[in-house]
Amino acid sequence: MLSYTLISASLLAAQVFAAENEAEVVFAHVPLMNKEAYDSGEAHLALMNLMQGSVDDFKSSFAEMVQSQANMEFVPCVDGYSTYTENHTYACKNADLYAFTPHWAMGSENRVGNDIWGWTDPGSGREFGLVAQGDGTAFVEIQHDGSVDFLGRLPTQSVDSIWRDIKVIGNFAYIGSEAEGHGVQVFNLTKVLLEPGLKDTPKEYSITTDLTAHFDELPIGRSHNIVSHSSKPLIVAVGSMPRNDSCAAGLIFIDVADPENPKGVGCASEDGYVHDAQCLTYHGPDTKYEGSDICYSFNEDAFTIYGINNTTAPVIISTTPYYGVSYSHQGWVVDENWQRYLLLDDELDEVFSKGWASDNTTVTYIWNIDSLEHPVLTGHYNSPAKAIDHNLYIIDGLAYEANYKSGLRVIDISSVEEDPTGSLFEEDDDVGGVAEFGGAWSSYPYFKSGFVLVNSMERGLFVLKLTN
Repeated sequence: MLSYTLISASLLAAQVFAAENEAEVVFAHVPLMNKEAYDSGEAHLALMNLMQGSVDDFKSSFAEMVQSQANMEFVPCVDGYSTYTENHTYACKNADLYAFTPHWAMGSENRVGNDIWGWTDPGSGREFGLVAQGDGTAFVEIQHDGSVDFLGRLPTQSVDSIWRDIKVIGNFAYIGSEAEGHGVQVFNLTKVLLEPGLKDTPKEYSITTDLTAHFDELPIGRSHNIVSHSSKPLIVAVGSMPRNDSCAAGLIFIDVADPENPKGVGCASEDGYVHDAQCLTYHGPDTKYEGSDICYSFNEDAFTIYGINNTTAPVIISTTPYYGVSYSHQGWVVDENWQRYLLLDDELDEVFSKGWASDNTTVTYIWNIDSLEHPVLTGHYNSPAKAIDHNLYIIDGLAYEANYKSGLRVIDISSVEEDPTGSLFEEDDDVGGVAEFGGAWSSYPYFKSGFVLVNSMERGLFVLKLTN
């Protein structure tokens, strides 16, 4: 049973909008809003307004807050807490704090964090974090002792935005944003290796002279998330507004075989807006699709699977609504090498107490994908803590969930083959919490060293490691 909880600086009043009050039956499809609300973008706008209100609230208190100081010393979890100053005490269990770096110390004037990703230099094995912020991306190196060196940052391509997303293929980072005119920045990460003295004098990279390329073919430059194919040079921009564009804010495919010349190679518009996705080559029990390229996509009111062997003519394999659906947000397969199960998080079910989230505790949905054409919702897992879930990633039988104000939650899901209902999943026994936005946006758990990066919206970068 594992967890590390990041306590945010302030609590925010929940905001609600009108929703139908209907009796629900388990596995019946009764969405939070009607189809027109999802198709028109009303549901998405409601979500973004909730987030914007939360960010505005905690930013208004920045001037009165004591400025957080960086910590580069190991702080073990003792009796349920990691504490390094009076103002920095974090609830924890089975995880230790190795470093904390606030957003201001990574060059951000905006001081609001969002996505996080990582890169390991294949030559040296050195590990680097890519910390997304409202006004750009900070580059840091994670040292062997877990301490953090801030090396530089790449500003936003246009204007500030709460939403920025990063993925890495090879040695190149691909960075998108909800900011209009942003497009996709392509940045060669070996730049942080080649310039001496960055630890002492971090560099602000130029959005004109330091980019490898800038992909500017998105309809108005916006994307909600950037998705990378797990084994091929393919980037997918999703949620690229407007919805009435020919790609309908669905999957927009970008060939990055030559990172200096990214090329648009098609899009998938048939199921409309895509919020996030995982794209990879299929290996699993559904022999019809063995070796095919697919995207598991999370499309607001459904879980949709696409076949993308031909990116100029992608096909929908299945579209499946589910019990409690409020805003199908993100998900990940349990095992990329044998794709039988997938975990999904819904971003609004806890906010509006829908379905299994009627008590506001975080719900993780469990899907059997033995048949890609007929996915089956086999069960769910309720965290003991009240919180909204955001991004989850899976490695070695552990699900790393960034659950906003309940922080990073690490769940033992190794029992899913034995019992796909989720009844045997293990976490901690914390109680309490709030279903509000703020705190942990995302995590990166894939470093060989075992260090886990967490990007907190209000605070900054946390470097953690599980104790067992």
